[in-house]
Amino acid sequence: MTVHRVGAEARLDSARWMGRDVVVKRRVVKGYRHPSLDRSLQTSRIRNEVRLMLEARRAGIPVPILYSVDLENNRIVMAEVCGMRVKDALQGGAADSEAVCERIGEVAGRLHANDIVHGDLTTSNMLLEGDSVVLIDFSLGQKTSEMEDKGVDMHLLEEAFLSAHHDRSELYSIVKDSYVRTYAGGAEVLKKVKEIEKRGRYTRKE
Repeated sequence: MTVHRVGAEARLDSARWMGRDVVVKRRVVKGYRHPSLDRSLQTSRIRNEVRLMLEARRAGIPVPILYSVDLENNRIVMAEVCGMRVKDALQGGAADSEAVCERIGEVAGRLHANDIVHGDLTTSNMLLEGDSVVLIDFSLGQKTSEMEDKGVDMHLLEEAFLSAHHDRSELYSIVKDSYVRTYAGGAEVLKKVKEIEKRGRYTRKE
């Protein structure tokens, strides 16, 4: 097993499982919590993440294939996606940037059309596999129809996009156009993004 990534909430390892290349995602045990509370929270979060991934796949959104869910050991086993982060692909010019941004908008639009909010919608949580943009890490996601929550999702994507790809910020307009074409409520969500941005500016002034 090879360490893939270690974060505050989870550790990802590349491994072989039943003859397949997989990623094993294991949620980090929090020692400062009471063990029974920690186990309850970890189980709840794993179930939520798995449920959202399954719903996203049923909605035609590219996500890693789930092979195993092990609540006893706080882990998920999923197919390893053979592709680079969209963030790296756009920064390195290793892809047709306009086509990739079209697909980002489509993925976000399908997600929200099915009332799934990702919670950490950035180009770091998207992998480019062939012509597909594969969405990963639903650990902060939720099922909701609230425009405010969808607006926060798209605000985060815009902020992350303009930060990571500030020298090519014009590409985000392609993301937005594709998002609105894909999701009937997309224009309303983008209006909500503007409200969120205004609230943020007002708070900073205060």
